[in-house]
Amino acid sequence: MEETPQRVLVVTPHPDNAEIWCGGTLARWIGQGAEVFYVVCTDGGKGTDNPGISSAELASIRDGEQEAAAEVLGVREIVKLGYPDGELEDTGEFRKQLVRQIRRLRPDVVMATEPYVRGMVWHRDHRVAGQVALDAVFPYARDHLHFGELWSDEGLEPHKTGTILFWGTELPDTYIDIGETMEVKLAAVQAHRSQVADHPEREVVDYVYQRARDAGAQGGCEYAEAFRRANFRT
Repeated sequence: MEETPQRVLVVTPHPDNAEIWCGGTLARWIGQGAEVFYVVCTDGGKGTDNPGISSAELASIRDGEQEAAAEVLGVREIVKLGYPDGELEDTGEFRKQLVRQIRRLRPDVVMATEPYVRGMVWHRDHRVAGQVALDAVFPYARDHLHFGELWSDEGLEPHKTGTILFWGTELPDTYIDIGETMEVKLAAVQAHRSQVADHPEREVVDYVYQRARDAGAQGGCEYAEAFRRANFRT
C-alpha cells in the first residue's frame, strides 16, 4: 500500500494495541500529512499480573501512557469510550458510539483488530472490537436509516469509508514499509511502561524489530506492518 490517506480512524480495544500493531504505519502517514484519530474502547484496567494494584489505579496509569504514546506518534485526538477491560460486547450502543465517530471524523481508512482468527489465541475484546468496527463502517455509518438520530439530532451525516485495514490477521494481503519510522514506533510502544516494565529493554526492542522484520520479509522490504485490507465502494 503506497497511498497515504488524509484521515485515519483507529479503533483500538486497549491502550497500547495501536502502537504495537500499526504504530509505524501511523507515524509514516502522519509524517506525510495525514490526520489520525483514536477511539480507545476500554480502560485497560485488567492488563497486569501485579497483585498490588487496583483496576482503577491501573486504568489511570494506562490512560496517561496512551496519551504519551499518541503524542509520540502525533495523533490528533483520542476518544475514550471507557468500557471496563475485558467487558466489550457487541451491542447497539457500542456500535452507535463507533458510528458517531465515523460520521463525525469522516475517515478515508479505519484501522481495527482482525475479528476472524482460527489459528491463534486472541483476546475477546479484540474480536468484539474488530467485529463492531467492521459493522459500524459497513453498513451502519453509510446508511442514513441506521442511527438516523445521529443525523437529525447531532447533524452527523452518513459517511462511506473506503477501506478498513485489520491488524493481527492470519491472512495479510497489505504491507506498509515502516523502515523510516521504526524508532518512532518503538518509542510509542515504550511509552506504555506498565506493559513493558517487566521485560528488559533489549527484549522489548528485539521484539518490536523482529515482528517488523518478519512482516517485511513477506512484504518485500526490511521492516513492515501487515494488514488484511477490505475495500468498500464509495
